[in-house]
Amino acid sequence: MTTTSRPWHGVLVATALPLDDDLSVDYDKYADHCTWLIANGCDGVVPNGSLGEYQTLTPEERTRVVETAVAAIGGDRVMPGVAAYGAAESRRWTEQAAEAGCGAVMLLPPNAYRADDRAVVGHYAEVAAAGLPVVAYNNPIDTKVDLVPELLARLHGEGHIQGVKEFSGDVRRAYRIAELAPELDLLIGADDVLLELAVAGAKGWVAGYPNALPRASVELYRAAVAQDLATALPLYRQLHPLLRWDSRVEFVQAIKLSMDVVGRHGGRCRPPRVELLPEQEAAVRAATEKAVAAGLA
Repeated sequence: MTTTSRPWHGVLVATALPLDDDLSVDYDKYADHCTWLIANGCDGVVPNGSLGEYQTLTPEERTRVVETAVAAIGGDRVMPGVAAYGAAESRRWTEQAAEAGCGAVMLLPPNAYRADDRAVVGHYAEVAAAGLPVVAYNNPIDTKVDLVPELLARLHGEGHIQGVKEFSGDVRRAYRIAELAPELDLLIGADDVLLELAVAGAKGWVAGYPNALPRASVELYRAAVAQDLATALPLYRQLHPLLRWDSRVEFVQAIKLSMDVVGRHGGRCRPPRVELLPEQEAAVRAATEKAVAAGLA
């Protein structure tokens, strides 16, 4: 458990969502997965992110996923994604998270269109008004809206965000963010730049591959933030063939397959996600089996 009062510090797993053969949500398996992650050293979970396939969930499913996580591990360990097309809907999801007992939420910028700075600021201001701390999620690759360091500093300065999950892949931004907004917490947003951002001062990791390999992932993160490169670098090299899948289009399918390989329930994805190509499946399976053989699972 993280010792800080900020629930976004440490290793927070963007949880994959177990689906049954008919693609319905298996809430019992999800509760078990959340509990298993905490038992294996993770600090919390982030339900209803892209890895949790939130875009394909009904409102009832999305609500129950959050409630299931809170019941399993406690609200102080749960930071739901509250992305939606409009600020009003994102605010409603934030209010739902507060009612469920969560300590913070994670929020993408408006993503139905390429919003300008004024729209972005208004979006975050509306959601922050719900009263829970907000961690911004910068994913310009998918949203086409880039929360550059200057805009993040403005959002933080106006009290709308307390942290940022940085997924741009540009590790240089860590230093610019620290200069412009030293009190804004940087969270690692892409698994395959974990070491670089940890060394640059990240306070947390919104992580994908701990869904399958929590113990080794947590060991890597702890060593990296402690600047223990003698421990971190060999682990990073071993895990990187898997970690880099977190930045690929097929990241949900890849992580779920790795979960299956290590004996957890990954299972299928809802459309429009499709199955991995045979060569992709072979690559993920081989890299996961190699990690298992190395004692990393």
